[in-house]
Amino acid sequence: MFSKKKETSQIDPQQRELYEHARKRIVQKKRLFQHFVIFVVGSIFMVILNLAFGFGNEITFFGVYWSVVAITCWAFLFVLHFCNVWLFNTFMGQEWTDRQMERLISKQKQEIELIQKDIDLMYPKDELLKRKEGFIKGKTSEIIEELKPKSMITMIAAAGENDALGKDNDLVWHLPDDFKRFKKLTTGHHIIMGRKTFESFPKLLPNRVHIVITRNSNYQAEGAIVVHNMKDALEVAKVDAQPFIIGGGEIYTIGMDYADCIELTRVHEDFEADAFFPKVDTSVWKLEKEEFHDVDEKHKHPFTYLTYKKKK
Repeated sequence: MFSKKKETSQIDPQQRELYEHARKRIVQKKRLFQHFVIFVVGSIFMVILNLAFGFGNEITFFGVYWSVVAITCWAFLFVLHFCNVWLFNTFMGQEWTDRQMERLISKQKQEIELIQKDIDLMYPKDELLKRKEGFIKGKTSEIIEELKPKSMITMIAAAGENDALGKDNDLVWHLPDDFKRFKKLTTGHHIIMGRKTFESFPKLLPNRVHIVITRNSNYQAEGAIVVHNMKDALEVAKVDAQPFIIGGGEIYTIGMDYADCIELTRVHEDFEADAFFPKVDTSVWKLEKEEFHDVDEKHKHPFTYLTYKKKK
């Protein structure tokens, strides 16, 4: 059995096609023969019933017995079956179909060649190749730009009811939970700040990339990246999915035009200050989340975490 299977699998496609065609012809002839036998036996049986019992002697609207009509229709179907198996297959069989297909393919090739000649005249091949290469390069660069992760620039701050940020380069409140939230949100990200804010830190904040904006072209900050405007700062931070702008007041004002999100801790009291957070324009910004924190033994002032997203 194994050898037979192996031998069958080695039949080339043309031989397999001939085999399948022969098998179909055998099935067609077998069905025609069965149809012939059934037709002959059925017709004889109906004639016997008609002669012996008068079965089928009712007159139809054709003016003849309905048994004659039935046998005639059956004979027509048998003749049609016969023609389909023998006559049509002989004159319009596989060979005829193949010849027609070859003629159609040849005609189509000729038409394609004519069209190609017209195209070659209108658009020289070298010019088309140059256009194709330019198109592919342009599309590739567009796709790469689309696949690049888009950063969500976030400003994070704590401000009083009067938008106070601090005085003498320091905060005027102590909110331990807000410090923890700041650390949680900014860890692992780029933080963008002004020179005064950077210098207010006792040391570098761990696990964060510090970017300092200053107008002083000679300024150096150990452990930080120094730039001279917001655009350059965001260019450095573009590898980060969510860089944070952390102050101070002037940097926040500039950042309003670039930010997509504001994480604002609103301290519910007015404070004397020399630095202020810019007003949040509700026609531009939508408040999406707020979380109130009441006074307790560690927090002398009530405050609310507010999350704003820029409207599209």
